Amino acid sequence: MTLQRLVLWRHGETDYNLAGRIQGHLDSELTELGLEQAKRTAPLVAGFGPEVAVSSDLRRASTTAAAFAEVTGQEVRLDKRLRETNLGQWQGLSGAEVEQGWPGAMGTWRTQPTFAPPDGETRVAVAERAYEVVCELDEAVEGTALLCAHGGLITALTARLLGWPTEIWSSLGGVGNCGWAVLSRSTLGKHGWRLTTYNGGFVE
Repeated sequence: MTLQRLVLWRHGETDYNLAGRIQGHLDSELTELGLEQAKRTAPLVAGFGPEVAVSSDLRRASTTAAAFAEVTGQEVRLDKRLRETNLGQWQGLSGAEVEQGWPGAMGTWRTQPTFAPPDGETRVAVAERAYEVVCELDEAVEGTALLCAHGGLITALTARLLGWPTEIWSSLGGVGNCGWAVLSRSTLGKHGWRLTTYNGGFVE
């Protein structure tokens, strides 16, 4: 079997998003708006017709994925490899607090996927663990797969699937809450994927 299409769906707004704080592996909750975003976009994501759905086990993603399950009746499998980047000592802090404690480090992290925050992981490592999930799906699914995950992971995995060198990963912008990226199998190029949608369906 060969996976033909991959839909990467970001979770809805969280209390940490609203407060401007870094989440990483912290298990934050969706806000009322985040729940509404999930309900509003779930039918649109269902329209891609995924044969299988897999979600990060963090609540903000699994709750978003539950809206898809409610619309479709499909089971959603949880996989901790789809968690957001572990941002170590930065988790729970605001950007200003990170800048105060580690001057210049946030800018380095944003532009260098091989850089890890203190006690955290690199975005390259995040992409690799998510890529493992895609490779497993590639062996089991012939059509479309849905991954419900996190903004940082979606950006890193997209760049990894496209085969981009790490020095240009930062040229991909972020994905809004409940926005999605779509990659389709391509016969062109050695990496086999092409990006057809990025930050689609963004909900304010």
